[in-house]
Amino acid sequence: MYDQARAQQPADKGPGSALRRTPSGPEPLLPADERARLTQRLRHALHDFADSPREALEEAEGTFDEVAAHLVNTLAERRRVLREGWEGQTPEARSDELRLALGRYREITERLLRM
Repeated sequence: MYDQARAQQPADKGPGSALRRTPSGPEPLLPADERARLTQRLRHALHDFADSPREALEEAEGTFDEVAAHLVNTLAERRRVLREGWEGQTPEARSDELRLALGRYREITERLLRM
């Protein structure tokens, strides 16, 4: 039977969660050091715009492309891990595993929709 309250629990409930939560919320899509490096690149481009507008725009574009590529790769990996977690489960365990996977998919999708 469908348990609505259980389906609405945060996605990190349960063993083997593919999406770990930090104390302040879900795991970031990019590691902190990578976010800091990319933020610094963007700041550098903004700072240099007055002196070299074209180079600044190229730096900003390169940073954008790198962030987008990291995001695509991270999402593909999370999808792969999620799919492995529920695909091929035994019929007895399948309902619970599917419910957990659905919650994880929902969490990531909602985060993307808020972007």
